[in-house]
Amino acid sequence: MEIKKFIHNKPYLISGPCSAESEEQVLAIAHNLKDMVDVFRAGVWKPRTKPNFFEGIGIKSLKWLNKVQLECGLKVATEVATPKHVELCLDYNIDMLWVGARTTVNPFYVQEIAEALKGVDIPVFVKNPIHPELGLWMGAFERLNKVGTKQLVAIHRGFYSYEKSVFRNDPKWELPIQLRKEVRELPIICDASHIAGKATLIEDIAQTAMDINLDGLMIETHNNPPLALSDAEQQITPESLKKIMQNLVLRDAKLRDEKFKGRLLNFRNQIDAFDKRIINLLNNRKGIVEQIANFKHENRLTIFQIERWFEILNTRKENAKLLSLDDQMVEDIFTLIHKYSILTQTKIMRK
Repeated sequence: MEIKKFIHNKPYLISGPCSAESEEQVLAIAHNLKDMVDVFRAGVWKPRTKPNFFEGIGIKSLKWLNKVQLECGLKVATEVATPKHVELCLDYNIDMLWVGARTTVNPFYVQEIAEALKGVDIPVFVKNPIHPELGLWMGAFERLNKVGTKQLVAIHRGFYSYEKSVFRNDPKWELPIQLRKEVRELPIICDASHIAGKATLIEDIAQTAMDINLDGLMIETHNNPPLALSDAEQQITPESLKKIMQNLVLRDAKLRDEKFKGRLLNFRNQIDAFDKRIINLLNNRKGIVEQIANFKHENRLTIFQIERWFEILNTRKENAKLLSLDDQMVEDIFTLIHKYSILTQTKIMRK
């Protein structure tokens, strides 16, 4: 993919209300944010999970964004979900667009939006799909890039989870890291509001995003969050945003002091040595698994034996606790090891 970067200073900050509710509301928030943010955001069309909820003002509010451009000198952005949305935004000279999670999930919708943008290279942000499917996310960038959109940015807004969590959406930080591995030049910002779901959690999410070297943040702001017509719980005041940005600890991705590089290299060499030993141990373990598979095959035993699996899980977690290791981390690791153990045994027993 050919990416044209326009984000040069970190953290790049996009903020504004979840929804444009009135001209007065939009302008009041914009004036409060004009010295803090790089881009003012506001939802014009709001795709909701269920009907009978506030779904945005629509075309009329595009004029309010134009007033923000004129009065505050800010670039403005809004979400598009259809080719008609794109057409209207271009007619009203909206500076930037983003594609929402519910749109990214459908390649047909993304392709239609891409076609509507053909020949127009304005910045387009793409939120991750609702479920953690890296291929769908990358596919959206590829479709947009193919029609000439080069100013692309990823928005990490978390993923729907069936499990209970303190967050509205599961951060799954490994996904944006994997995306960066696949497309190194693609900027990634974090929608801290949609991951958090609660105003009190936004600062922690924002700090984590900076700690893993993402390029910026999208945070929803409202002058009176409890009265917001959409996503009231996850919006904060401009004053709260200012405090969050002041409290952020920004770290360097590269060590600039030469005298410390030797120490860091020594730590990394130790990690490399441990990782090599882990891989060798996994290979040795696989050899035992293969012997077990042959034994089960000869004696007509089932591959999966639930009592043994519970025994492995419980004893390994107990061992982890004795060493003050996170038992959930150990459970996740051994669940993955067990999965591949089952696959190895299956291959042998089907020969």
